[in-house]
Amino acid sequence: MAADGAQVRLAVIGCGRWGPNHIRVFSESDRATVVGCADISQQRRENMLKRFPQIRAVADYHELLADESIDAVVIATPTFTHAQIAREALQAGKHVLAEKPICATTREAAGIVRLAEDTGLVFMVGHVFLFNNGITELRKLVESGELGRIHYMEANRTNLGPIRGDVNALYDLATHDISIFNYLIGCSPVEVSAVGRCISQKNIEDVCFATLKYPDGTLGHIHVSWLNPRKVRTMTVVGDRQMAYWDDIDPDNTLRLYDKGIDQEPHYDSFGEFRYLLRSGDMHVPAIRQSEPLVNQAQAFLDWVLGGKRSLSDARYGLEVVAVLEAATRSMAAGGTMCRVEAEVPEALCEVA
Repeated sequence: MAADGAQVRLAVIGCGRWGPNHIRVFSESDRATVVGCADISQQRRENMLKRFPQIRAVADYHELLADESIDAVVIATPTFTHAQIAREALQAGKHVLAEKPICATTREAAGIVRLAEDTGLVFMVGHVFLFNNGITELRKLVESGELGRIHYMEANRTNLGPIRGDVNALYDLATHDISIFNYLIGCSPVEVSAVGRCISQKNIEDVCFATLKYPDGTLGHIHVSWLNPRKVRTMTVVGDRQMAYWDDIDPDNTLRLYDKGIDQEPHYDSFGEFRYLLRSGDMHVPAIRQSEPLVNQAQAFLDWVLGGKRSLSDARYGLEVVAVLEAATRSMAAGGTMCRVEAEVPEALCEVA
């Protein structure tokens, strides 16, 4: 147990792809005890009991919410179920860690923000890449000014599958990159343009391209796809002093810093004639401590619940990411036109019932 003996009694709702990982990482923490899980699939429940025989597995998550001995829940169910489960969990007095995105719409997200504030309970969104040490180091480089003014950011997140039937590739994959871009720049974009194509299923885009415009003019470009022969998880950040490249697939050199750019020659031959020089200096690989991002995220959640250390990835942060997704969805429906990001929702429209 932790030094002061404090522990969080926790349950996981949803035992599909990510639920078991949450059970594992919280079970390994000395500040948490996983006491239960819920899933409508009997096969999944049986699988959980084989792996974690010490926990209770139920079909109806309401049984967990009614258990007064449970302090917190993790929501790892399909996106369209997040809002209802989150509301019920907060109303039952449970702290919540919800998988990304926080929910499907800004109306739902705004309701969760308000309810979390009213109850005073912890509500954290699982934007797991905010807890990746490579991304944390990249944020430091941007914040310190070492890269200079950021001109643009580019993210590629592709693979052959897994193809989802509840949300499109934008909601599934681009959610990560939007959360990272907002973290690096320190704010949300003001406009978004996006295009996509439905290939394997009707009305669900398998491939999407999105361009984000930030208040200072910085651009972000995102390519996500479920139909690509290569698994790619890369990000490039181009500043006027240096450039950075992050590769999440490469376990050894996840972040590289390049002393490259364009310099204007100080002298020129005649009025109006400028010469530009390509600067190509050294490449530096910062030393980054390796640790599992999901473990870091779990520890941040426990820090907030037990110690009051608020996480950046709160309900408001989740709302801002969903607002970008909504604007991108409107843009795709309009053929790629630029659409404003509307993160502020009138209180009358918040879904809190």
